[in-house]
Amino acid sequence: MTDLIIELAYGNTTKQFVMNDENLLGIYHLKDVAETPDETQVLKDALENPIGTSKLREIVKPGQKIAIVTSDLTRPCPSARILPFIVEELEQAGVRDEDVTIIIALGLHREMTDAEIGQVIPAEYRQRFTVLNHDVNDVVHLGETSKGTPVELFRPVVEADVRICLGNVEFHYFAGYSGGAKAIFPGCASKAAITANHSMMTRPEVRPGVWEGNPVRADFEEAVGILGVDFIFNVIVNEHHQIVGAVAGDMIQAHRIGCEMVAERGKVSVPAQADLVIASAGGFPKDIDLYQAQKALENASQFVREGGIVILVGKCAEGFGNQTFEEWFLDAESPQAILQRIQQEFVLGGHKAAAFANVQLRQDVYLISDIPQDVIRRTGLIPYDDLQKAFDDAMSKLGKDTSVIVLPQAGSILPKFE
Repeated sequence: MTDLIIELAYGNTTKQFVMNDENLLGIYHLKDVAETPDETQVLKDALENPIGTSKLREIVKPGQKIAIVTSDLTRPCPSARILPFIVEELEQAGVRDEDVTIIIALGLHREMTDAEIGQVIPAEYRQRFTVLNHDVNDVVHLGETSKGTPVELFRPVVEADVRICLGNVEFHYFAGYSGGAKAIFPGCASKAAITANHSMMTRPEVRPGVWEGNPVRADFEEAVGILGVDFIFNVIVNEHHQIVGAVAGDMIQAHRIGCEMVAERGKVSVPAQADLVIASAGGFPKDIDLYQAQKALENASQFVREGGIVILVGKCAEGFGNQTFEEWFLDAESPQAILQRIQQEFVLGGHKAAAFANVQLRQDVYLISDIPQDVIRRTGLIPYDDLQKAFDDAMSKLGKDTSVIVLPQAGSILPKFE
């Protein structure tokens, strides 16, 4: 019998707890190669070997207007490290600086401040190129998808001659995977378009790690296909935010290869569901707010049996992260009430409260965060600021033979039961 000290990411710091190794079913990480590959070589290899397209420098032409779409700070896409490789390709093609616009894909997130943009876009590029936050109100209507979703996209994206999408590929709780077309839809879509597409998230075939037959992804890929994307450059990052894989080229073909790479690393063999799972969202930016930390809870809930407990570790420095989400979560009488409401009126933000409610019906959720405890109690989540206290209380409730799984990067991992 040995005591284990386990440390988990929490914002830009950590939280730790001590447990008996006899209770531990496993600590599950992303499956990394023995040696972390050289980032520069990974990125260069992807650009030199695009999937389904020509090289980027062969696609673009001098005089064309270029839109580069990249992620905001709520995503772990290392834009500042991958942009130089795209810029080099454009320079080799003879593209002028004044013809390049870099667009921050916000979806319905708040605008990034100048200081935050500085963390995403290197200072040199902010001087050379136009840099814009996506504006949900400045959109062009291009039609509708076969599911009736309006295709309304940010005007500077629509008016560009060439569209290049950057991003990272990881599991996503209702798009199956992030990356690919997601940079433009929902990243650069209108509120009405995003709401229509995301209303399909409650369908049973929608789940993380599945793109085939996923109506949400099929719908937004159809929408983006109406406009067209010339080139994507997507990366896979590990829990240390190092780039361990990259794909480039066609919006669909390259993305699917990226999904396969993520599944190979992130779907781990687990002997059985545990009684208790302690899951970190992965630190900043994945736990910037409760809206983002939910993705870790969704994955973690699949590792724990019905009636078990999930301890979610996420700083949530910006609180709930979305006013509608906060209102739905705080005003609801019960998880059942939230799910009944979302069926009657799909509201973006409310959908995130419904995602929490789905888990709360199956498991108890303890939350370690900076959100005031009296506020969290109104959601039905059980608040703690001390991870050791949360763990000890969970063990007392479940019993001395409780089986435990620990997930240091819960948003990036899914179980594959043996």
